[in-house]
Amino acid sequence: MNYKNKLSILFLLSFSGIFGQELLTKENAIGIALENNYGIKIAKNNVQAAENNASIFNSDYLPRVVVNAGANYSNATTEFTAQNGTQTEINDAETKLYTASVGLNYTLFDGLGRSYNYKKLKESFNLSELEAQAIIENSVLQIFSVYYEVAQLLENNKNILESLNISKQRLTRTQYGFDYGQNTKLQLLNAEVDVNNDSIRYINAQRFLANSKRDLNLLLGRSVETDFKVETNIAFNLVFELEGLLEKAKQHNIEMQKAAKSIELSEFDIKINKSNLYPTLDFKSSYGFNKSDNDASFNYAEQLSKGLNAGLSLNWNLFDGGSTKVRIQNAKIYNDNLIIRKELILNELERNVANSLEIYNNALFILSAEEKNVETNKRNFLRTEEAFKLGQISSIEFRQAQVNLLNAQSNLNQATYDAKNAELKLLQLTGALLNMQF
Repeated sequence: MNYKNKLSILFLLSFSGIFGQELLTKENAIGIALENNYGIKIAKNNVQAAENNASIFNSDYLPRVVVNAGANYSNATTEFTAQNGTQTEINDAETKLYTASVGLNYTLFDGLGRSYNYKKLKESFNLSELEAQAIIENSVLQIFSVYYEVAQLLENNKNILESLNISKQRLTRTQYGFDYGQNTKLQLLNAEVDVNNDSIRYINAQRFLANSKRDLNLLLGRSVETDFKVETNIAFNLVFELEGLLEKAKQHNIEMQKAAKSIELSEFDIKINKSNLYPTLDFKSSYGFNKSDNDASFNYAEQLSKGLNAGLSLNWNLFDGGSTKVRIQNAKIYNDNLIIRKELILNELERNVANSLEIYNNALFILSAEEKNVETNKRNFLRTEEAFKLGQISSIEFRQAQVNLLNAQSNLNQATYDAKNAELKLLQLTGALLNMQF
């Protein structure tokens, strides 16, 4: 599937829900980015320029038609001296000359250089589509990364706010106990400190969230102060197997496709340089009209000529000092380097896929462990809260259980979005990111 088709599918998937929505879904975010992201806009323009270059009008396959026209006036005095010494003088002889012609020039054969160059332009256009697709992939991956960062911060803020409310309730309860002589001033001060700390944490979390929203708006190419909500639900429904991933990556990875296309282009360069070893056959033709008006000093008052001229010319540069040979040799060396580079990209790709799969599997294991950790801390906190209300434990022990639960929730959020980002990286490496279902 080429760049334009993938772009159209992404746009159609996202277009229906862009307008008038307070909730910024992942589909909407991608749709807005495809229209407004600055890097994607530049990539689209580059593809358009490459398409223009690959046009038949830039191929030298079409003939050249040239029209010339002109007019000339002369007024001259001429002296003639005969062999016997007799002199004759013609004064102020006027001549008016009018010319017009249309010519057609066409190269019949140029050693196939024109053909190879045209094919190279077509492949250059295909390469520009791959480069645009790479830019879109990187932009989509970056947008998802920031989108999930916003979602993570939203979840963290919700947990921090819940913890802050618990601390406020504890402060109120401690204040009542202090007023009735059941709690000490130290217990009251500790409760106040914990409320202040949780308030500061919440304010900082709000700042981090606002900054991440601005980052996402910038990637979407819209006003950075646009406010929105995001989806926080995360689904993991992909099971990856290394051999299958490697096979997909070799076929669909953008960098691999770009490397293969670059090799094709370099092979055309070799053929283009070799075409200089062959002769060039050109056809030239013209139809001209010439008219001159003369005064009485000339034998003819008017002269008129018109007609068709046509001809062939053959040019063959038998020896150019060896420059063509050097260009061919260097083009072959460049082609060899591209083949070596493709092998390097393949090895790096295999390493990256293996590393990313391991990171993804580890992230899923950590996610599972953090889910269990949150459940354990929830049960521990509920029991601790009940014991605290009964006066069986100190406020320090209660606060520790509260902090443990908040940290566990934060770690779970981090693990969730780490796993999702690892999944997206695998999709990018295998060339499936733009085809994913949101």
